[in-house]
Formats: sequence, structure tokens, C-alpha cells
Amino acid sequence: MKSFFTALAMAAALAVAVQTAAAAEKPLTVVELYTSQGCSSCPPADAFLGELAKRDDLLALSIHVDYWDYIGWKDPFASPENTKRQRAYASKLGMRYVYTPQMIVQGAAHSTGSDRGKILALIAKERNSKRVAVKISRAEDGIRVTIAGADTTEEAAVWLAVFDNRHETRIKRGENGGRTLSYYNVVRGMKRIGTWNGEPLDIPTGNAGMSTEGRDGCAVILQSVSTGRILGAAKLALSGG
Repeated sequence: MKSFFTALAMAAALAVAVQTAAAAEKPLTVVELYTSQGCSSCPPADAFLGELAKRDDLLALSIHVDYWDYIGWKDPFASPENTKRQRAYASKLGMRYVYTPQMIVQGAAHSTGSDRGKILALIAKERNSKRVAVKISRAEDGIRVTIAGADTTEEAAVWLAVFDNRHETRIKRGENGGRTLSYYNVVRGMKRIGTWNGEPLDIPTGNAGMSTEGRDGCAVILQSVSTGRILGAAKLALSGG
């Protein structure tokens, strides 16, 4: 009887391990929320991003832009680089201007970040799109990125991002003055670390000159240079937070 229960326990442990491995290999759909603490219409989208961040099939990132800072509250998570990334999307997606809150799904389509129905439909549409296998793991010198080969010569940028799981901010001025708001998977840095053109690629980043100390997670995004479409992505937890 003892051996029966031992075998049962081992089988259960194996099943959990298999499920965990399957989850780790699941292709990720990338959702980027362009937001600002100075934007009064952003809090519902920020909360929605928090829900999406819990899904293991998504890489949901909060990317704060700086063009709202002039109205009286400087967003501590905003940067010109984030704004530049959003403007690059505007050019590729045929938008005449940038706006917040905006969610961009897989670099291919966008909608107002608080429009739950539209965003969920875009995610479902992209779920089965063709992906390039991308992996990210710890290494002695920082983070190692591995990208599989594919039958293409399309040039794609390899981006490394670091993020914090959650921040809560008491906003003192501006359109959200007096409110305490929560933000999820807040990007604290993003840097291009390589170029892929269909050949297998292995990048020992040495953190790519971008510190992961104190950050909760990091991610790698493989993105077409010509179209902005995201070809593959992976994420890695750096803390238990």
C-alpha cells in the first residue's frame, strides 16, 4: 500500500512538472499599455492591464510616456524612450497621433486601453499567429537570450526589457491629483540588444548594460524592423514578488 501511495505521489509531481513546463513553453502574446499618471482616462486601463498581467499566455507591460508631464505632475516611470517607442508604432500602424491609454497587441493592432471587449478580441485574434521560438534564462553574466532559426531573412530587433510587478503611487497634482493608483508590470528600462535575420541567435547579455538589480522581471521581444509586428517573446521572473 505504501508503494502505491508513493507511486501516486510521484505521478502527481510529474503531472505538475509537465504542466509547469508546458506553461513555460506557451507562446506569449504581447500587450503594451501606453499610459501616464497625468492622464485622467488612464486608471481603468491601468487596472485592466493588472488583470492581463496575471495571465500566463500574455506578456503584459505598462509603458509610461512623458508627454503628459507638463500639466503639473511628473510621472516617475515615464521616459522619452517610451514615448519614442509609441511614436514609432504610430508611424507603422498608420496613426496620425499618439494617445493614452493605448494598448498595442503583438505590435500589430491597437485600441483604447480601457476597451476590454476590443482588446480581448485582438488578443484572441493574435493567439494563433505564427511565432519564432524565443527563450530567456539566467546566466552567470546576467541574462541569456536564445532565438530559434526560421525560414526568413526578415530583419528583427531583439529588445530586452526590465519591469517591476507593481507600484502604488499617491498622485499629488495634475488630472489625477489626490488619487492613489496602482500600476502593473511597469517597464523600467528597454534596450535593443541584437538583430535577428532568420539564423539561430544566442546572446549572453551581461545585462546589456541595463541593471536587473531590484527589478521583479525581465522579458525579451523579437520585433520586425519593417512592420513593428512582434515575432516572438519570452519572460523571466527575477524575484518572488
